[in-house]
Amino acid sequence: MTSPPLRAVFFDIGGVVARSPFVAIAAYERKHNIPENYLNCSIAARGSQGAWQRFERGELPLLQFYNAWSQDLSDTVNGNIWYTAYCRRKGIEPPRLPTELNIDVRELFGEMMRESAALDPHIVKAMRRLRGTGQYKVIALTNNYASSVTEDVPVTELAFLGWQNGAISPELVAMFDDFCDSSTLGMRKPESEFYILACKRNGVKPEEVIFLDDIRMNLKAAKRLGMETIHVPIGGTLEAVRTLERRLGIDLTSTEDERSRL
Repeated sequence: MTSPPLRAVFFDIGGVVARSPFVAIAAYERKHNIPENYLNCSIAARGSQGAWQRFERGELPLLQFYNAWSQDLSDTVNGNIWYTAYCRRKGIEPPRLPTELNIDVRELFGEMMRESAALDPHIVKAMRRLRGTGQYKVIALTNNYASSVTEDVPVTELAFLGWQNGAISPELVAMFDDFCDSSTLGMRKPESEFYILACKRNGVKPEEVIFLDDIRMNLKAAKRLGMETIHVPIGGTLEAVRTLERRLGIDLTSTEDERSRL
């Protein structure tokens, strides 16, 4: 039995369409002598009720998120347990672990937002060409924070984060046929309901979708539903687009000069 033709391409935002905020987390860890990936382990291990996860589902406004996330990331009791388990899974010797942390989450989140403000030119070119064909729906499927901006957030704080026009710029939203944001829809990756809702909103079946994301856990959830997937590692957007190009049989990477010579 042949697979149904692909009708939609789903793109993650941070780490795919935009630069990865994980770069800023890694820089913060180096700056403050925190073991590599320690903070990411703490974020992930909190599970669905962690401050980060609740923020991405739109359950915490920005200023409340700062307080809750600071408590989560500064918790070395649980953090050391989770990081030791991570080292064991990776087969590496745990480094010297922190006995006390006081994470400045405003500084950290600000750096993450500034890092992820730049869009990736390879992905943007591919999206524009895909939409130009009229054959595929181009959909954003992102864990994000659009609903976190409330009237209680000072203008100076929005400027600090680069959010003068909101957490998601209208220009970015306009690049897509649909923008599925976790904070406005109340669900997030890798929850299967989020993927299913994105499909229903756009009249496609999971097996008619190919999905690009930088987090393997999110891709695994998509695969379980029947989507095709492409992993986008940090620094690997061009190769990811080439993989998409080969799968769809559409030129997504050549320059305009190269196309004119074809």
